[in-house]
Amino acid sequence: MSDGADVKPESQGDDGGGLRAASQRKLSFLQTMRAVAWSFFGVRKASDYENDVNRLNPVHLAIAGVIGALLFIGALLLLVTWVLDSGIAK
Repeated sequence: MSDGADVKPESQGDDGGGLRAASQRKLSFLQTMRAVAWSFFGVRKASDYENDVNRLNPVHLAIAGVIGALLFIGALLLLVTWVLDSGIAK
């Protein structure tokens, strides 16, 4: 009869190894930026999406998402400024 001392639940001893393993995924930052750019347009093949989910680095993904959002906001601001300065919107 075992006292159960050598049996540990899966939640014990997990010091973030899942996140650490996810941050070691294979895609480069530029490949992550490309995936984020395509997702901004909503154009992704299902097979590409599945591959990216398994290979994207979550740290790169967060940084690329912030950069993509800032670029999108900047482009909108430039467009609005151009329209207002051109006199079209009088």
